[in-house]
Amino acid sequence: MMKTHRQQAGSRQLIRALIATITVLGTSAAFADKAPAGFLETVHRHVTLTSTVTDNGDLNPYAIVVAPVSAGKIVKDDVLVDNFNNLSNLQGTGTTIVDYRPSTKQTTLFAKLPQKLAQCPGGVGLTTAMTMLKSGWVIVGSTPSTDGTTATKGDGCVLVLDPNGQMVAAWSGPTINDPWGNMAVIDNGDSATLFISMAGFGLQSPDVIDPATKFPVRIKKATVLRLQLQIPQGKPPVLVSQTVVGDGFSQRADRDNFLLGPTGLALGPDHTLYVTDGLDNIITAIPDALDRTTSAGTGKVVTQGGLLNWPLAMVYTSAGHLLACNGKDGQLVEVDTVTGKQIYSQWIDSDQAQSPPGNGDLFGIAMTPNGDGFYYVEDDMNTLMRAGK
Repeated sequence: MMKTHRQQAGSRQLIRALIATITVLGTSAAFADKAPAGFLETVHRHVTLTSTVTDNGDLNPYAIVVAPVSAGKIVKDDVLVDNFNNLSNLQGTGTTIVDYRPSTKQTTLFAKLPQKLAQCPGGVGLTTAMTMLKSGWVIVGSTPSTDGTTATKGDGCVLVLDPNGQMVAAWSGPTINDPWGNMAVIDNGDSATLFISMAGFGLQSPDVIDPATKFPVRIKKATVLRLQLQIPQGKPPVLVSQTVVGDGFSQRADRDNFLLGPTGLALGPDHTLYVTDGLDNIITAIPDALDRTTSAGTGKVVTQGGLLNWPLAMVYTSAGHLLACNGKDGQLVEVDTVTGKQIYSQWIDSDQAQSPPGNGDLFGIAMTPNGDGFYYVEDDMNTLMRAGK
């Protein structure tokens, strides 16, 4: 995924800042006379924190993870961001993870993996499927390519890194095919459950066109996989079991975006798993995701259309709402999981260089530790951002 990297002029950044300010002021005035209906109405500040481009030229930031503990090179509340593209801007070739430390405002290289890895079919291309466990292990998905398209994609794997950025294990197999979407996680310390979307099954080259739509062939083979882990004291996690809890999600190859498939995963306190399916412009719910032994298919519809515009990464707020990044404009959409109502949207990327503004710029998102804001990335600028009150 996302946009090709473009050199940005300082004047353009100024224009974006002015547009964002005008948008916030207008929103504040419109809603000053009533209590906010949701979280997004309280968010008024957007700050650029750091560039995510590494010394080797990797770019196109994807996943965002806030460290739950201090371990190895990582300090609690550090923000980890991985890259999907290499210096040549080929998708599926990024191998690096950066570490931004809010307390010092410093950014360092956390991990640099080899491009080719025998344990990972097809090599390494780090995606938005990433987490850090309370035990200090970092787990990240790989959806690799050699030419930047699905024509040369591999099945990929799930990589386990120690808290110093060294790879200690790689999981692959018939249920793992291009780990793609941001992880939903239940972490009990000595055990953990991961939910990851798999979007590579049956994908061909983006040159294989459906004559009816004139787009690459669309199929419904993407899955959501539950991985059950045991974590022995002082030893890497062990993959105990794998269960497909959702399947039949839409996916297709795409030359500009690598692939389109289910991306956002967020888990509610009742263990309902929410999934974004951008091609169908929908958010669905898989009930009893933690304990179910069979697939729920694509689940139950929570909301569809409306303010959604190809929803991607997603988080669950303390109020029981979902925040979903739009892929086809620069808006973040808030959804009430009980009613399915789309409460509010905010332009968090109003870059006028795209049409609509911010199209293709958003991807990863994570709540701040105290829940009063969120981190997100801007792919066009290769930056980590923070939004708050």
